[in-house]
Amino acid sequence: MADLGEGLDKVEEEVENLKNTKITLFGISMTPTTIGAAFALVGSLLGGLYGAFEVYKDYMEMKAKLADLDVEAIAARNDLIETKLDEAIEYTRDIKSGLRDDILAIEKQADRVEDMVRDNENEVRDIIRQAEKSFDEKRDRLQSDYDTAASRLRDNSDRKITELEERLNAKLQRALDNPLAD
Repeated sequence: MADLGEGLDKVEEEVENLKNTKITLFGISMTPTTIGAAFALVGSLLGGLYGAFEVYKDYMEMKAKLADLDVEAIAARNDLIETKLDEAIEYTRDIKSGLRDDILAIEKQADRVEDMVRDNENEVRDIIRQAEKSFDEKRDRLQSDYDTAASRLRDNSDRKITELEERLNAKLQRALDNPLAD
């Protein structure tokens, strides 16, 4: 491990010596850090110039495309679209108005049908009441006729039984009064 530590120390010393080393380039004395900064500056400038060139090239292509555009055709197309849109809006309003009228007519018909159903229902109820009343009266008349007929039958039966008893009693009395007579 001692060799590794000594090797690292040597590398550190050489880096320190490199920092302090002065290099003369194009008659200018510079350190390695200054040279790195100069390369970074030159690279940034070249990259910026290249980017500006690409932007300029794209600008020129876009300008050429815009020159080819027919502004009048686009305006005519927009006018046509506006006209169709206005027609569609008017048509939609007509449909809305027609639907509203149809809905109101249907509501009136529904109200009329409800009234008719209500009237028919009341008529049917009246007919049922009248039929019940008629049936009650008929039942009462039939009951009265039955009671009258039953009463008449009873009276007739009672009278006939009474007459029969009277005749039998009379015959019995005659037979008792005169046993040899008949």
